[in-house]
Amino acid sequence: MSRRLQHLTLLLLLSLVLTSCNRVGLAYRNLDVIIPWTLNDYLEMNREQKIWFNDRLKEHLSWHCSTQLPNYLDYLDRLQQMVERNQVNDAELQEFTREAKQAIAQTARAIAPSAIELLRGLDDQQVAEMKAAFAKDMRQRRSKYLKPPLEQQIKLRAERMEKRLTTWLGPLTPEQTQRVADWSTSLGEQNQLWLANRANWQAQFSAALEQRQNSDFDSRIERLLVDRESFWTPAYRQAYANSEQAARSLLVDVMGQSTPAQRDHLRNKLQNVRGEFEALKCMKTARQK
Repeated sequence: MSRRLQHLTLLLLLSLVLTSCNRVGLAYRNLDVIIPWTLNDYLEMNREQKIWFNDRLKEHLSWHCSTQLPNYLDYLDRLQQMVERNQVNDAELQEFTREAKQAIAQTARAIAPSAIELLRGLDDQQVAEMKAAFAKDMRQRRSKYLKPPLEQQIKLRAERMEKRLTTWLGPLTPEQTQRVADWSTSLGEQNQLWLANRANWQAQFSAALEQRQNSDFDSRIERLLVDRESFWTPAYRQAYANSEQAARSLLVDVMGQSTPAQRDHLRNKLQNVRGEFEALKCMKTARQK
């Protein structure tokens, strides 16, 4: 549960430049429907757990919408100003990334107690099912991201990034497409390191669940949810730092190569996102207080 809500914050903050989400506000309004379905990929809740979960989910979404989303309007304003100046630079992107990580951590801390309470109440069968779901998740991801030869992995990674950028900028120029291809090539075997790290975290999480009656269970789960980076493998830690820098460099270059039409497209997209945020009922309520 917490993993999905953490990813929500990252989606809202970074989808503006890194994902293909077209209707952020619409997705946010339907999270009470979306999250239970995604949670069921890993856990089959019983009736009592579903009722409890839905009540807690409503509370967390209300908190997030009324206390966190207003800050994103400022974020959008600053991002739009950077686009208006046509001066996207590494220093500002680093600051945006830092703020995104802080927002994720704040949300994770807020919802960790609910996640811990839910996980502590799982029975042995549910834990076994979750471990089996983790194993299935890894098989599917390895098939998708590691089975293809490295050259194909690089090509597919470039295609995914090009699709995301096209959502926000419109069709890319040949120069931008080549820059994306170079970026993907520079990451090399990133897929292997990412999945090895994911498997390591899942193993740590499963081990904690096996000992959910221990006195240190709450602290172990909170750390796994809130301080995920502390469980990163050394290889992935270095690779992540490199890939984060490479992503910023890519965005700086792509925006430096952008056409007036692309910047107009991006400004319109950002304005639409802002409008969707402002249309949320909880945002209107927050402004009235």
